[in-house]
Order: sequence, then C-alpha cells, then structure tokens
Amino acid sequence: MVETTNIEINTCYVKVPNNDLEIDAYLAQPAQKGTFGAVIVFPEIFGINSNIRDITELIAKQGYVAIAPAMYQRIAPGFEADFSAEDVGFSPESYRLGLEYYQQVKYQEIFSDIQAAIAYLKTLPNVKDNAIGVIGFCFGGHVAYMAATLPDIKATASFYGGGITTSSYGEETPTINRTLEIKGTIYAFFGTRDALISQVENEQIEAELKKHQINHRVFRYDAGHGFFAGFFKDKYPFLEQHPSYNPEAAPDAWQHVLELFQNNL
Repeated sequence: MVETTNIEINTCYVKVPNNDLEIDAYLAQPAQKGTFGAVIVFPEIFGINSNIRDITELIAKQGYVAIAPAMYQRIAPGFEADFSAEDVGFSPESYRLGLEYYQQVKYQEIFSDIQAAIAYLKTLPNVKDNAIGVIGFCFGGHVAYMAATLPDIKATASFYGGGITTSSYGEETPTINRTLEIKGTIYAFFGTRDALISQVENEQIEAELKKHQINHRVFRYDAGHGFFAGFFKDKYPFLEQHPSYNPEAAPDAWQHVLELFQNNL
C-alpha cells in the first residue's frame, strides 16, 4: 500500500531557464496556500515518463513542491519512454535510445541544469527557504549524488546510482571523489543482487561517506537493480510481474524517503 496524505495538488509542465536553454520540467505542488519544502526528482534513462510523473505527484501529496527536470534537454528534447505491458517494463528500443542519450551527457551540463532547477524553485513563493531535497533513480541516483554536493541541498535520496565510484560523465574525477562536499543528509539505497552495481561499489560509497563524516544511511535490500520500478503497480497492473520490482524493498525504502524529507526539509 502506497501511503499518501490527503493533500490536493496541482500539476503542470514548466520551463526552467538555464542561460540560453529552457529545460522542460514537470511540476507538482500542494493546492493549498503556504510554504513547503521542495524536492527535485531525477529520472532513470527513460525521461520524464508516467512513472516519474507519478513519483513527483506522490511527493507533492506529502506536502512538498516537487519538480522533475528533463536531463536530455540538449540531446533529445521531449524524449520519454513509458512502461509497456508487452515488455513488462521498457521496450528494447526504449533501452537502446535511453542508453544512447545517456552516453552523451556531460557532467558540467548536468550540474548546470541541477543548479538551474534549484534557482527556479527559489523563485516560487510557496517554497520555503533552505529546504530543498533531491531524489533520483539509476542515472538519476547518480545525478542526485552530484546534486548533494551543492550547499542548497539538505536531503538526498539516491536509489541505485550507477557509476558513482567509476565515472562522472566525461570528467576525469569520479563523482565519489566529491563526497567530501556533501553538506546535507544523504540516504543511499541498493539491491544486493544488483547486476549493474557491485557490492564492492556500494561499500566504497558507504566507506567514503563515513570517512568524511557525512550524515548518511545506506540501505541494502535482497533485490536487484531497479527494485523501485513498479511501485505504482495498482495503476499499471502488468507491473505485478515486473522483473525488477521488489514488493518488500520498495515500500520500506519509500518510508525511509519520507523520514529523510520530514526530518530535513
């Protein structure tokens, strides 16, 4: 059961300015008046699809302003790949395109887009000062770890972020080497049967967080990569059979995400 509050929300697509670039983004926010913490949602390689929009809305229903910016704006504006009942997940063509675009992203451009999303949130009158967090999955989990190094980010939920210990999208220094710059609290979520992220890698991340005395928690589940995929199986019944979804891990991880945001935003 997905726990939500009864907060009514409004949703819309917006443009996030970043110099000469306008980044497409999906915005969900409480309909009621007031000021709220804000959360940036970073997607997997499949763009701002229905799953990411659902997650963005679910966060907003907890009483946050939530925004999901497109990470492929320079490469493939408007790209999104959705769950497919035929493939019980994403189609082979979606994987091919998502990976193709993923391989073209550059660290400094992504970092600039993260900063643009933060700046945009700060312009909204219903966003509280000093209360911005991030959440990301797979590719987005790595991006969330990058975002955590910015002083504006008070809470980070990084789900099975790939390549954190080995890469940084074209930069020589892997993202893990920037761990000491993290100022807020970070929760990292991994599956012990993840074929894409080894236990050695997630142990390296935990060791680095400990070394620099970052406020953190690391959660490991008896699950594979993408265990949160299919969290909205009630909405998409075929996801009951999604090979990645883990019915024990996903709801437990979600409760920890709520705890993280409630305590820090």
